[in-house]
Amino acid sequence: MNNKQRLIVNADDYGRTPGVSKGIRKAHRDGVVTSTTALMNMPGIEEDVRVAMRETPDLGLGVHLVLTCASPLLPLSALDSITGGRDTFPSLEDFIRNLTGINPNQAAAEWDAQIRKFISISGRRPDHLDSHHHVTYFSEPLFVKFLDLAQRYACPIRIPYPCPSGGCDGLPDELSGPVREFVPRLTAAFGTKKPDWFIGTFYDEQATDEQLAAIIDRLGPGISEIMCHPGYADQALLDGSAYSRPREREIKILTSDAVHRKLVGQGIRLIDYSALR
Repeated sequence: MNNKQRLIVNADDYGRTPGVSKGIRKAHRDGVVTSTTALMNMPGIEEDVRVAMRETPDLGLGVHLVLTCASPLLPLSALDSITGGRDTFPSLEDFIRNLTGINPNQAAAEWDAQIRKFISISGRRPDHLDSHHHVTYFSEPLFVKFLDLAQRYACPIRIPYPCPSGGCDGLPDELSGPVREFVPRLTAAFGTKKPDWFIGTFYDEQATDEQLAAIIDRLGPGISEIMCHPGYADQALLDGSAYSRPREREIKILTSDAVHRKLVGQGIRLIDYSALR
């Protein structure tokens, strides 16, 4: 057995819709998902968190910090540099266009409210912190605020770099260059707990049995995170997300016997973020 390879399989978007949350719990109970991160600004998230704690007590629960989906928890007047007076967060495209105008203190205040809401519902700190659309890594000032929160709440974080692909999986190309420089420098300065590798290539057309098998074959030593997005495509998801039907395919792949056999055969131990504390 290769005890040097440990793997977190983290499902993003818990709470996005009831179908997504149900699918993530399925992928944990019957599959290889070990961790998830919750969107704390979504309708019904309170019940979804409670159901996860009751039905899947071994599933790691973190917070998926968000500035590009649905509505904020804080008053709009406290987030004017982000929302521009709208009652919802901007799209990813609009967020990037306005990146230099965003006040990092406003972002940090909203993220803190999302973390505190999780704690108030669950009675415990998050398993880890990451972010929807990876917005916490879009600029050095935002990343510093993210690390401040991780330090304050003693939480490990997801990292967008290094990736086995050689790039920054999931980040826009124009933002990847600075990330390669400031992420290693600042995580070292803060002493932040994090995996050694991030893999974000199991997604959409690349969310296949063959791709997941290839990812597992290429895992390096240490702790890796594979990001995934399982879920059932309920009507709320079909109406509100461009990524809907492929989530059901992810459930099927992540619960397959072949994946279990491959991990066991290669001596890869499944963990969640609590192993990094």
